[in-house]
Amino acid sequence: IGEGTYGMVYRAKCRRTGEYVAIKKIKILHEDDGVPSTALREISLLKDLDGHANVVRLHNVFSSRVYLHLVFECLDMDLRMYLKRYGPLRDAPLRSAAYQCFRGIEFCHSRRTMHRDLKPQNVLVDVRNMRLVLADFGLARAYSVPLKVYTHEVVTLWYRAPEILLGQRKYGPPMDIW
Repeated sequence: IGEGTYGMVYRAKCRRTGEYVAIKKIKILHEDDGVPSTALREISLLKDLDGHANVVRLHNVFSSRVYLHLVFECLDMDLRMYLKRYGPLRDAPLRSAAYQCFRGIEFCHSRRTMHRDLKPQNVLVDVRNMRLVLADFGLARAYSVPLKVYTHEVVTLWYRAPEILLGQRKYGPPMDIW
């Protein structure tokens, strides 16, 4: 299907249910190091965010000696691909798409999670139902109050909030809204 922040993503069909799933395959670099901390963080945050219609569902996690596999619900395409294929959203579909994205972001923030990499490629679309979900939580972080120092090397350059571009190292959920 594509490439996420920390691994390749494949489409597969579940033998038991017949449903398609998306599998993110993350290489475990060194046997002694175990599972990468970024993958553990993503799994932990997604488990906490489970059950919201506008956040991608993590169905299962399994590992081999060399790879960690995250099994997600599979949607048709990302928002960038959708817009290229079908053109811009207008009127009611645009309002619905924006509302769904805002609901997903609000839910993440209510669970004290910043996505930190929101862009069209990280919003997945179920074309038939026009359901949008936030995906790729590889850069996401749980946050606390008062805010602590985070790296500014987050978010694809073209989607970075002004405070991050200006070098601010303490930031919070508003950076997801930009």
